[in-house]
Amino acid sequence: MKRLFAIAMLIAASAAAQAQSYPAQPIRMIIPSTPGGGTDFIGRLLSTKLAELNGWTLVPINRPGAGTALGLAEAAKANAAGYDLVIGQTDNVSLIPLLMKVSYDPIRDLTPVALAATTPMVLIVLDSSPYKTLADAIRAAKAAPGKISYGTSGTGGSVHIAMELLQAAAGFRMQHIPYKGSSPALADLLGGHLGFAGSSISSATSLVNAGKIRALAVTSARRNPSLPEVPAVAEFGYKDFNFVAYYGVLAPAGVPQTVVARLNADFNRILQRPDVRAALLAQGLEPNPVSAEEFAALIKADVQKSKEIISNAGIKVE
Repeated sequence: MKRLFAIAMLIAASAAAQAQSYPAQPIRMIIPSTPGGGTDFIGRLLSTKLAELNGWTLVPINRPGAGTALGLAEAAKANAAGYDLVIGQTDNVSLIPLLMKVSYDPIRDLTPVALAATTPMVLIVLDSSPYKTLADAIRAAKAAPGKISYGTSGTGGSVHIAMELLQAAAGFRMQHIPYKGSSPALADLLGGHLGFAGSSISSATSLVNAGKIRALAVTSARRNPSLPEVPAVAEFGYKDFNFVAYYGVLAPAGVPQTVVARLNADFNRILQRPDVRAALLAQGLEPNPVSAEEFAALIKADVQKSKEIISNAGIKVE
């Protein structure tokens, strides 16, 4: 018994020492997207603020590709010492692994560290569109099933999933036109080649503010602080409708729990800072600091929900 107690004490002492000495080298923050856009913004903001908080060296590295899955694949294969972090989001954690062959299992191969923010999608039309409200667009779609086209950043992405949920809830059908990213979809909307589109708030806000496009609704249960005049889908009679995407920090599976706890506490402190909250809210991102365990539970629930949506809608990547 004494020997077991001594071993337990040794393990505890070792964990404490490890936590105190971490980090002993620079930390990589893998950003699975090109520079610019919401994912890059979050990755660089969190990296900068964590470095400021602790005096650590954070190195943001962009790893775009495979619809944001390439960066997660790299993180999943990295050493589990806590020196490789990655920005995970609904698309590359909850959706892409269900639709494409990827080299990682998001539940098995990655460790949730901290939830950074959640954000709804925004449903938009050209400013000159005859659809003044979401109800107008839905009435038009019901009158001409499959005739109105809507654009998204890609098949199986967050915007596509949100639109599938809305069509099921409201009983209409539009023709989906997937693009390779939000920029070409928005360009075709501006060019009059699309009647309707969905987008992340961060990608669409400048065009909304410039009066070039009209935001009809956001897909969250309540209005988003960055677009306070834009109603939520629920306000049009679909009271249970709610779809938000999440962004957070993950690490390779097997990272010591002492390191996860330290990083979670530090990221949560950062997310409560007024300047950080203001920067995120301006991009349509709502800070949501929770424990690592709560973030892990959110991911598991979201993956299960995504399986059901994809199956019910028959979504397949060509």
